Amino acid sequence: MRKQKILTKATVLGSLALASLGSVAFLSMGSASYVNAQENSREDQFRNMDEFLSVYQRIRSSYVDEVDDKKLIEGAIQGMLSSLDPHSGFLNKSDFQSLQTQIDGEYGGLGLSVTHEDGAVKVIAPTKDTPADRAGMKSGDYITHLDGKLIVGGTLDEAIEEMRGEPGTDIRLTVVRPGRDKPFDVTITRAIIDLKPVNWEVKDDIGIINITAFSDRTGADVVDALKSVKRSLGKKPLGYIVDLRSNPGGLLNEAVEVSDAFLEKGEIVSERGRNKRNIERWNATPGDFAEGLPVIILVDAGSASASEIVAGALQDHHRALVMGERSFGKGSVQNVLPLTRETGLRLTVARYHLPSGRSVQEGGINPDIKVPQISDPDYASRLKIRESDLRRHLVNELKTDDANLEKDTATDPRFDYTAEQLKELGIEDFQLHYAMDTLRRLGSGTIGLARNKTAVISQRN
Repeated sequence: MRKQKILTKATVLGSLALASLGSVAFLSMGSASYVNAQENSREDQFRNMDEFLSVYQRIRSSYVDEVDDKKLIEGAIQGMLSSLDPHSGFLNKSDFQSLQTQIDGEYGGLGLSVTHEDGAVKVIAPTKDTPADRAGMKSGDYITHLDGKLIVGGTLDEAIEEMRGEPGTDIRLTVVRPGRDKPFDVTITRAIIDLKPVNWEVKDDIGIINITAFSDRTGADVVDALKSVKRSLGKKPLGYIVDLRSNPGGLLNEAVEVSDAFLEKGEIVSERGRNKRNIERWNATPGDFAEGLPVIILVDAGSASASEIVAGALQDHHRALVMGERSFGKGSVQNVLPLTRETGLRLTVARYHLPSGRSVQEGGINPDIKVPQISDPDYASRLKIRESDLRRHLVNELKTDDANLEKDTATDPRFDYTAEQLKELGIEDFQLHYAMDTLRRLGSGTIGLARNKTAVISQRN
């Protein structure tokens, strides 16, 4: 498996040699201080390693049961990386294979993106049109039992392994959902999750492009979708809606390609590692495959990493109107490095910044137009998980004050509907419905959105 740059919110487990950390830390020091610092660092390393080996030997000799050496070492590596941030981790054989299949776009299971919190399995988001999504699983759900067996207190790997299985077999999940009085059971039939990353359709002369993940070929598939929409209509559409809701991210280069499909020029994203002077930049190339037509991007609390690069880049260039809810807020980059043929390391190596220089870390992408998903009957009570809720998350070095993001709690009269009322009106997805209505008005030139910095959209039509 080649080294990959990953931008995703799903937590996977990782390892790194201590010597490499020590050698990098002092590159900017002068020669005399460097020697002294290097000697002190070595002494500290030896002391730390002595302490580690002492604990290791004591466990092997005195623990109540015999222990497996490999299990101890993997646990130590795991602990080392889990002390860094939520996205660095050791990839054992199972994790390594799982990550590769996700990158390739196909894996077996339920279609859930999950994390671990206080010993419980918490749902970040179900992938659209998977068994978990069709069964009604929601972001913020807690899974406490699998087939009646308590999993609270176990490891995330164990829970994931149990949820996987032969396609066509059932598994019963016991779910605790904030806002519900009692836990409830959901039976889901396992399936091969073929993550076709891009799907498109045409409704009322509007091209709707749904991107579920940033795996191999996502960028090329988006270009194909833009061409297919125009071809199916036999003319240009009114515009495009790019749906990035519940998209957990994926490969950095695919996020760049998707952004480039809508831009003629300019920076898309920059990456900054430990050495702040080393900045890697990605720029758009000539050729807007959407031909300057209006674009609306839908995001929610489940839109993370690579999704936030696309939404943020197009927002900064005033190329798209971002609509929905504040996104997840993961502004870090992970490299996946093979250690052996069967294991690997997932390590946070950089923060990324959008064209304006801002970082999405912690704060996320704030939509130009905030639209709640009021067609979801559990919307008001559903717990929304973001990067800032995860333990040991990286801080936003720009120290952006995000208090204003959530301060407006007044009810907007445009959204004063119940899920039942919307259902009677035939509206199953209010955010998409609102985006389509807005795009129709943008296309006809009957709406002015200069206050949202999107006047350029209506001028291009």
